[in-house]
Amino acid sequence: MGDSLQEQMLKAGLVDKNKATKNAQAKRKKNKQKRKGQAATVNEPVPAPDRQAEQAARDRELNRQQQQQQQQRAAEAQIRQLIETNRLTDSAGDLPYNFTLANKIKRLHVSEACQRQLAKGQLAIALLDGQFALVPRETGEKIQQRDPARVVLIEAEKETAADPEDPYAGYEVPDDLMW
Repeated sequence: MGDSLQEQMLKAGLVDKNKATKNAQAKRKKNKQKRKGQAATVNEPVPAPDRQAEQAARDRELNRQQQQQQQQRAAEAQIRQLIETNRLTDSAGDLPYNFTLANKIKRLHVSEACQRQLAKGQLAIALLDGQFALVPRETGEKIQQRDPARVVLIEAEKETAADPEDPYAGYEVPDDLMW
């Protein structure tokens, strides 16, 4: 029982000879520095409370990032569901409807009724998997709340507040006028 802890660990095979001598040298060096009044700066471990605080901060940041990713995936799923369930299926037609997307003019062929509704602001154009879909205005606004980049076009609703002094008030310009 007169053996030191280090000798007992060597006999049990838990520590090898080289590791034990390195630990003994480090211990002697530390004691010598303390005697001289110097602070031990070499290989001094970080106190446990600091390490725990750093780990907790990293865990909080990681959890925040994971929650943000989950919220983005949930919003993406909601947008996909809104577009797929409210998409107009009978919108295909021969009339071209031009709109801008990222400073480029895009063309969508729609029916005459859809063209009128788009011009009046009753329909919106949404982007789903690189394709355009016509959805009702209310659905477009819901999509725009979740991700503004997914709604390509929502025309402002045109109000027909007639000016009583307008000499051309009786002559309405048709929406489908082609130049």
